Amino acid sequence: MHSDITDGPPEPELEQLYRDFATENLNPLWTQLSDLMPESPAPKAVPHVWRWNTLYPLAQRSGDLVPVGRGGERRAIALANPGLGGAPYVSATLWAAIQYLGPRETAPEHRHSQNAFRFIIEGEGVWTVVNGDPVAMRRGDFLLTPGWNFHGHYNESDAPMAWIDGLDIPFVHYSDTSFFEFGSERVTDEATPPTSRAERLWAYPGLRPLSGLGERTNSPIAAYRWEYTNRALAEQLLLEDEGQPATIEPGHAAIRYSNPTTGGDVMPTLRAEFHRFREGAHSRTRREVGSSVWQVFDGSGTVTLDGREQELATGDLFVVPSWVPWSIQARSGLDLFRFSDAPIIEKLHFNRTFIEGEQP
Repeated sequence: MHSDITDGPPEPELEQLYRDFATENLNPLWTQLSDLMPESPAPKAVPHVWRWNTLYPLAQRSGDLVPVGRGGERRAIALANPGLGGAPYVSATLWAAIQYLGPRETAPEHRHSQNAFRFIIEGEGVWTVVNGDPVAMRRGDFLLTPGWNFHGHYNESDAPMAWIDGLDIPFVHYSDTSFFEFGSERVTDEATPPTSRAERLWAYPGLRPLSGLGERTNSPIAAYRWEYTNRALAEQLLLEDEGQPATIEPGHAAIRYSNPTTGGDVMPTLRAEFHRFREGAHSRTRREVGSSVWQVFDGSGTVTLDGREQELATGDLFVVPSWVPWSIQARSGLDLFRFSDAPIIEKLHFNRTFIEGEQP
């Protein structure tokens, strides 16, 4: 039951000492050191792949049976990591879900401490309104809903639409920092402009308005559009063809979405990236402190998680818990969206990465 570190007191006295510790709500370190301070990260979360061809039909069924409105607020279905005992978390710090909005439906406004984003895998016709600014949602777009910003969604089309949500809910929950507030029953502006006001002011590469020179914790850009992401990745690969060192690995281009006022991450707790692999390209095996979630935007290939290879197709999502080795192999060209808790890990100086073939 207990590890006796001395040859001193007889067993009955030691057992009484432990009972007295328990009575006074005390725990001796010497009986728990390996659990509290393992030699390397030992996450309860496990690597797992969720299949889009399973997720989307379930979301469709929920659209037929579950209304959107006050109380539940969103028709969002969380990815529950099998290692976390049924908790609605994809990892210890991250929350991911598929959200489904039916034709002509509106999800009412609310706000919360948690930072959130949307990534659109397919479809269009939905606008999200963030603090009164309508933002169009289209395939390949990455949209921000920073903490404590009112937001709601409305579908102007006759077709349903689904996307993935990413939030820092577990981190906020465990740190007891959550606030939540209901907004209006609908949304404050149901206009359908092709470009949001935030984009009109901020979404010009390398150009910053003089009206907003102060640094902002969250990026002021409401949506990072697919046309720019796609072009940036294509140019990296073209430069590689010209002999320029533009990619992070042979045939592997990647970008990070950034806050134009700081050059850092788009939100203080979440990092977002997009990765493109040429046909046949692959990444080296990596281990990283902190967890990440990936979604296949297009193409096919495999991911190897802790030595187990799994097939990937468009829409599939997978989680990489802290310090779990992973690598990706493209069969066709392969595009993937990724988000992680890296800003938290780096701010606390817990970050560490091991890449196969490099000196630790």
